[in-house]
Amino acid sequence: MAEVHIIGQITGASDFPEHSLFCRWGIHAGGAWKVLAGVKEGQTQVDNPQNEDFAYWSHPVDIHYATKGLQGWPKFHFQVWHQDMFGRNELYSYGFCHVPTAPGMHSIECMTWRPVGTFREQISERFLGGGLQLRNPDLVYSGVDRYKLHTQAMGKVHLQIGIIFRNFAQYGIEC
Repeated sequence: MAEVHIIGQITGASDFPEHSLFCRWGIHAGGAWKVLAGVKEGQTQVDNPQNEDFAYWSHPVDIHYATKGLQGWPKFHFQVWHQDMFGRNELYSYGFCHVPTAPGMHSIECMTWRPVGTFREQISERFLGGGLQLRNPDLVYSGVDRYKLHTQAMGKVHLQIGIIFRNFAQYGIEC
């Protein structure tokens, strides 16, 4: 089987309205993809930068896949959370990006967004905290009903990823 090794780090986040952020992340792949080694989901630590607009996480990513076909190419999905001064966690945004399809080192900026509710829900969120969350988080990367959502742009998640291919030529895939 052809193999893809994804090695790198989730560097951090920028352009969010508040500091004190952490990220829950995962990699989704189609049915023809099998994890040989590594973890396909995780969570970073909370970073609260004092004088910067960039939250540094430097969270490692190391996963090794085997595949029988290219359908269902892996994609990263993110949930960026904000922790307030009382230790309460609030979901800030969702995002996803495809794993690069070329070997080598890649710098990726993943744009994130959050659902926006009705005027009443926005007022409630402003005074009571919390925020809207998706009932089905798979909407983030599936795209089936995503066009129906009303969203607001948030910040960016930054990644430094290295991609290694193995045995692709043996299966007729040129890279």
